Amino acid sequence: MKYIDEFQDPELARRLLDGIHAAATRPWALMEVCGGQTHTIIRHGIDQLLPDEVELIHGPGCPVCVTPLEVIDKALEIAARPGVIFCSFGDMLRVPGTDRDLFRVRSEGGDVRVVYSPLDALKIAQQNPDREVVFFGIGFETTAPPNAMTVYQARKLGIRNFSLLVSHVRVPPAIEAIMTSPSCRVQAFLAAGHVCSVMGIAEYPALAERFQVPIVVTGFEPLDILEGIRRTVRQLERGEHTVENAYPRAVRAEGNPAAQAMLADVFEVTDRSWRGIGVIPASGWRLSERYRAYDAEHRFSVENITTREPAACRSGEVLQGLIKPHECEAFGTTCTPRTPLGATMVSSEGACAAYYLYRRLGTTPTPQEASPVA
Repeated sequence: MKYIDEFQDPELARRLLDGIHAAATRPWALMEVCGGQTHTIIRHGIDQLLPDEVELIHGPGCPVCVTPLEVIDKALEIAARPGVIFCSFGDMLRVPGTDRDLFRVRSEGGDVRVVYSPLDALKIAQQNPDREVVFFGIGFETTAPPNAMTVYQARKLGIRNFSLLVSHVRVPPAIEAIMTSPSCRVQAFLAAGHVCSVMGIAEYPALAERFQVPIVVTGFEPLDILEGIRRTVRQLERGEHTVENAYPRAVRAEGNPAAQAMLADVFEVTDRSWRGIGVIPASGWRLSERYRAYDAEHRFSVENITTREPAACRSGEVLQGLIKPHECEAFGTTCTPRTPLGATMVSSEGACAAYYLYRRLGTTPTPQEASPVA
């Protein structure tokens, strides 16, 4: 394992940038499919240091942001019920539902608790056998295995008062949906390294071949991003469309077989709605029949949910890469991290939050303000 400073070295960053500038001769549009990568790009000003020919489009890579409003409203309904302990990671508590968020539910008397692992929620269930404990299980392929393991453990230990509200999504179907959209401008992808560390890269070659797009598996530090861009631009200039692993220190081609086996046992593939995008076929997971008793949606029978997105919020267009956050009229005015209209302004991986946090307000910084390293 390398020291983290090695992947933020200014001299190496300049060399990679020089290589990208030398390679790019035509306009290219690349999409990063990870909110963590988006924050690295905006924090270090990477997109502003690239040649004019290379545009980075921020994709729907934030798990909090793509959790559909209907599921958020179901979480709010369940959390408000007497006798329920509702557990979640902290970044979900301020995600706005139709008319409130989990913080509001807690202020109104709901037992909403922040945990740092789904196993923490399972422990709470063991300690409170007379209460129903629900964990809000969201995210991409990276968070799905620990959630699957927790349900597996609950069944193995015979813990009956634990359930999972599931909203897991999968990256490859999202790439397919993006590429088949009539408004698509994407010509290449920076794939999320942590997703591939779990699932491997087996699903990507078919997508690269079908849509004639390079896909480069990329890490999260500044040099990781720059190397991913360099490899992608090189492929585009050569007319190639293959899958490359630029993150070998964490990603193996086969991924993590043990995690994949756990996912196959506990979950089954299903269609899933993405907030701001709509339903993408086969893009999510739900608990399989064997574990259906631990599905909070079935256990609590939440029905008659009526959702309503704020008319001024354009987070759906941000998630599809159609606009940059600062191009939304509400950005930084009526929509801020303290008064968010959409999840993209709340999440630690949201594009709107990145633009607000790093003061990317639509103006071009000076060269001194934009640096590829911290």
